[in-house]
Amino acid sequence: AARMFLRLLSDVQWRAAHPKWRRMTSSQRSTSTTPEPHPVALPAQAQVVICGGGIMGTSVAYHLSKMGWKDIVLLEQGRLAAGTTRFCAGIVSTARPVSIELKMAHYSNKLYQQLEQETGVQTGYMKTGSISLAQTQDRLISLKRVASSLNVMGIPCEIISPKKVVQLHPLINIHDLVGAMYVPEDALVSSANVSLALATAASRNGVQIHERTSVSHVTVQNGRVTGVETDRGRIQCEYFVNCAGQWAYELGHSGEEPVHIPLHACEHFYLLTHPLKEPLSSSLPTVVDPDGRIYIRNWQGGILSGGFEKNPKPLFTEGRNQLEIQNLQEDWDHFGPLLSALLRRMPGLETLQIMQLVNCPESFTPDMRCIMGESPTARGYFVLAGMNSAGISYGGGAGKYLAEWMVNGYPSENVWPLDLKRFGTLQSSRTFLRHRVMEVMPLMCDLKVPRWDFQTGRQLRTSPLYDRLDAQGARWMEKHGFERVKYFVPPGKDLLDLDHSKTFYKPDWFDIVGSEVKCCKEAVCVIDMSSFTKFEISSTGDQALESLQYLFSNDLDVPVGHVVHTGMLNEKGGYENDCSIARLSKRSFFMISPTDQQVHCWAWLKKRLPDDSNLIMEDVTWKYTALNLIGPRAVDVLSELSYAPMTAEHFPSLFCKEMSVGYANGIRVMSITHTGEPGFVLYIPIEYALHVYNEVMNMGQKYGIRNAGYYALRSLRIEKFFAFWGQDLDAFTTPMECGREFQVKLEKGMQFLGQEALLEQKQNGVYKRFTMFILEDHDTDMDLWPWWGEPIFRNGRYVGKTTSSAYSYTLERHVCLGFVHHFDEKTGEELVVTTDFINQGEYEIDIAGQRFQAKAKLYPFSSLFTQRRRKDEVELSGYQRE
Repeated sequence: AARMFLRLLSDVQWRAAHPKWRRMTSSQRSTSTTPEPHPVALPAQAQVVICGGGIMGTSVAYHLSKMGWKDIVLLEQGRLAAGTTRFCAGIVSTARPVSIELKMAHYSNKLYQQLEQETGVQTGYMKTGSISLAQTQDRLISLKRVASSLNVMGIPCEIISPKKVVQLHPLINIHDLVGAMYVPEDALVSSANVSLALATAASRNGVQIHERTSVSHVTVQNGRVTGVETDRGRIQCEYFVNCAGQWAYELGHSGEEPVHIPLHACEHFYLLTHPLKEPLSSSLPTVVDPDGRIYIRNWQGGILSGGFEKNPKPLFTEGRNQLEIQNLQEDWDHFGPLLSALLRRMPGLETLQIMQLVNCPESFTPDMRCIMGESPTARGYFVLAGMNSAGISYGGGAGKYLAEWMVNGYPSENVWPLDLKRFGTLQSSRTFLRHRVMEVMPLMCDLKVPRWDFQTGRQLRTSPLYDRLDAQGARWMEKHGFERVKYFVPPGKDLLDLDHSKTFYKPDWFDIVGSEVKCCKEAVCVIDMSSFTKFEISSTGDQALESLQYLFSNDLDVPVGHVVHTGMLNEKGGYENDCSIARLSKRSFFMISPTDQQVHCWAWLKKRLPDDSNLIMEDVTWKYTALNLIGPRAVDVLSELSYAPMTAEHFPSLFCKEMSVGYANGIRVMSITHTGEPGFVLYIPIEYALHVYNEVMNMGQKYGIRNAGYYALRSLRIEKFFAFWGQDLDAFTTPMECGREFQVKLEKGMQFLGQEALLEQKQNGVYKRFTMFILEDHDTDMDLWPWWGEPIFRNGRYVGKTTSSAYSYTLERHVCLGFVHHFDEKTGEELVVTTDFINQGEYEIDIAGQRFQAKAKLYPFSSLFTQRRRKDEVELSGYQRE
């Protein structure tokens, strides 16, 4: 029976019901490796070729065909839904901490609910609900945070007592539970049948589906997809979609122009049992016990239970391919701890007969989020893969967003957290991936408190100052593979204690970061910000200026030496990047962007810059170490080191010039700190980095200099109401919505990208406003902290979420930043958000279900523009992401 389940139960009925399908592919299922005849030849060309007939490939085909694209070919190397999809546990769960993943899962649930009616294919959809158990208070807090997000999205969800757990699922042992989260609309499906239903609908809409057809490589010419080579001939195409699951990495590397898709397979185990004496009801809720590392669902009157062990087994590291995944070896010793956890949670199973231990591959990504989007190097090459064992939950929503991306040029939601371009080539080393997924798989169940860090694959990209800073007590985090300092542990502090400081409450580093902030405000601090993305763009004529004027919203035709803060906007006026650009000469520009923009920004510019050999763009991120000198005494330190006057008269705000510091020449010094405090950033050629750092630290001693980290920077920029890209700003946020009109030159004498959308907003008003919230009745020592993603309520109604937050050591209060929307109370329609609407509301921030009063503030233009003190001018320069 188990093996019958693992084959595709509905195949025979499905094919019998679709004569067209029988003609397109062989009607017989053979388990041998003998190739079956192909009665239908492959087409010579198509608009789109999709590789992979699992849940992802069929979902993309379904949604593309729904959106009106018909010339689509889906190729599957084995049989439809016979890869990882066939082994899926079939649990559709919406309880996801990342907002975009939550939306994808919610859409999937609604889609699968009506799919059977639409296609006539039985999907086994059953609304059972799910219960997530908490054995500790910290786990319960994390569930409460998720519950807050679900509730404001209109997804029913409640935090329940252990007693209620037993009422919902009588077999659960509750003696060690402190609570649980119940999501009544979560569901179960047969994942293979969902795939077949999606394929049926796509096929009726004109999509051609060919099984037993392997893609060998994708051809790319002049940076664009031109066709696909298969074992049955070539298909010319404009778009290729890599939905090859665990083989996506290999397929990406098979062409002349590699597409890096960082994912790696691990073995994933679950067991199937015979039915209980009194068979389990098919409507019993699914149980997730993250502290026990297991999930449990009803299966044909018995149990299906699997989990995420602490010592996972990566496989296929050497790239060995196989046509279909046959069941891998059972390994009872390996599954032992999960079986013990299952028997502790459901002691009544002791006498139950186990039918089979299923071992199947599942692919994981370096950051536990799936991968979608267009390749930065090959236009028309799209990817949807790396589902981290949540493929059935994400399948519908992920396919929808990718189809929108292909048809419209962008998806309907901000998918940056899932975008392939968040990775560089550096995350594609097989060794890195093997080691990282061994950490990622256990993390699926581990409690993730705010600001946790990966431990594997570290020290990959480091500043030349890494060892020097490390020896002084630096504590490190990683961004885009780059090591960056969080804070410095002072001598004599208990280092071990700080390394294990994991909490939703006030963290152990609170006082350390506070003293770094104080030093930034009163003396001078040095922060190594080498991870910033740095491009140089130059030309022989005016090409560089003309191109940048079109691609950026601010006016870059400024005198040489000036620094302009500007957004790189899309057609809708949303931020694709937020950066500072210094004009080095008439024909060359130095562009500073956030760390994780390295691949995305390069691809965006490459796609839109004219193909002109006289226009040169170079990524110089690795050439410069960046030292940020923050504080009122920065001017004294630099004056002494350079023998040059650094005062406002000689070195105005938002200015850049090359100078010597100590013995080192050619250092680009900018009067900008990205925090609103006075100071400078030094861009130092890396060979001089150590020398300049030593000189700065020696000279700064008499001014009270010290090292600082990014946590201090974050606190400073948030209390100054500065947004960062990727967290506060995204492709759906415009300068008009976040108080940055002054960084847009609507009348600069030439058109720029996004200009029409901004002019329309200026005329009609905005539908969301970036707002600062200062928590009023919040006890920093005793209450849960806001981290980000907390719901915002205005007069008791939900109006938005926080996008970032920090403790302000100046205000001695927590500060949250976020966007406020205005929904009509009767119709739910979005209305224009006015200044009065913001100012006249009573606000609360929901932290894990508890609401705290907050005072709202809009961007304080008046104070910035009436006082022309140097500090206020510098404040305008700060809007850069950490």
